[in-house]
Amino acid sequence: MSGVLNYVSCGVLWLGLAVKAPDLIRHRRDPYLRALCAVLGLAGLSFLLGAPPTIGAVNRLGRVPNLAAPLTYGSITAYSAASQVLIVHWRGGPRVRRTARRWVGAYALVLAGVAVTFALGDAPVERRRDLDTYYADTPYIREMILLYLLGHLVAAVSATVSSLCWSRHVRGWLRAGLVVMGTGTLAGAGYSVSKLVAVVARWCGRDWSGLGTTVSPVAAGLGALLTVTGIVLPLAGPRLADRQRCRRAYLRLGPLERELDEVLTRRSLRLPRPRWASPGTRLIWRQTSIHNALGYLDAFYDRDLYARTRRAAFAATGDPERAEATAWAAVIAAAVRHERAHDRAHAHDRAPSHDRAPAHDREHAHDREHAAAPGSGGAPAPVAPAPSAPAGRLPDQTALLRIAAALTASPPLARTRPAGGASAEGAA
Repeated sequence: MSGVLNYVSCGVLWLGLAVKAPDLIRHRRDPYLRALCAVLGLAGLSFLLGAPPTIGAVNRLGRVPNLAAPLTYGSITAYSAASQVLIVHWRGGPRVRRTARRWVGAYALVLAGVAVTFALGDAPVERRRDLDTYYADTPYIREMILLYLLGHLVAAVSATVSSLCWSRHVRGWLRAGLVVMGTGTLAGAGYSVSKLVAVVARWCGRDWSGLGTTVSPVAAGLGALLTVTGIVLPLAGPRLADRQRCRRAYLRLGPLERELDEVLTRRSLRLPRPRWASPGTRLIWRQTSIHNALGYLDAFYDRDLYARTRRAAFAATGDPERAEATAWAAVIAAAVRHERAHDRAHAHDRAPSHDRAPAHDREHAHDREHAAAPGSGGAPAPVAPAPSAPAGRLPDQTALLRIAAALTASPPLARTRPAGGASAEGAA
């Protein structure tokens, strides 16, 4: 079971390394990216070398009993150093390079100590799961075990304190990442603590090797995954939030695109829909299609209707942005209706132009009745800011969202929509 956990943890960590590798290739000189990739790679290597099947394979290939032990301990020590360097570069400051070099130098000595003590010691019996407790009393092997466990514990405690203390002074995704990372390094400290307790128990004549074979692998796996999640969270979090914002905006623009669907389809104004695209690309596609339709309808806008509707909506709500959105929605709905009537009359040439004029005027009168309704009453209406006519400009994304909301919320505007006009995307 521990071997499966090790391999799963290794796969997850190296998958993260594969995701970050292109960034490292493009920015080879970025010390933060180098440290991040080193953490991912070394953490995965530690789990790979620590799996019992891998330990047996390394020992057979090297023809040295327990050769996998110093290799595994060395990778854990290197991972501890890389974690400290990563935190140093992440936090920044005036002495980043000097501090990073000190951590690297300290753990280089630990690595050398692990190699030397293993070479001086004698561990003839292969132990794949409980080497720490089995050789806890063996000269030099005992020192090797203590070296790597204490080195890992110091790095884990230091990372926990740094992360949690730093998280108190920041906000947002960075704070969330630091809290998760601090929790992960604290869980990782459980790996070395459980093994140290088992070793000390062996010195006292007790057999607590189960701590090293059951508790420590789970603590190491959980700690590494949480630590890497905390590192990646501030990088991936804003991107995920931006994707979610684009997705919501895309859905909120659906009613406005459905209102313009007839014009977009009949005039071939809608761009080809992107397939398998990101939410941001889909949002740009929908917004561009809406702008195409609004630009085409410019000749059918009723500026008087816009001004009256805006004044009436401002009198009813007192909100200039909402009033402008309501005015835009009324003008767009009327323009779609006028463009449709004009197109049908022109295409079929059913009647002379002087017979169509009264119908056109009646539709304007119908819009004026709805526009004037909100402002009726005994009290004098507040004066709205000077309206900006819709001619010659297109609303930005924020304004489009308000217009789409106005189309959805206003019953008079809902009655101006063509019956059966379904969007090209359905409910989107």
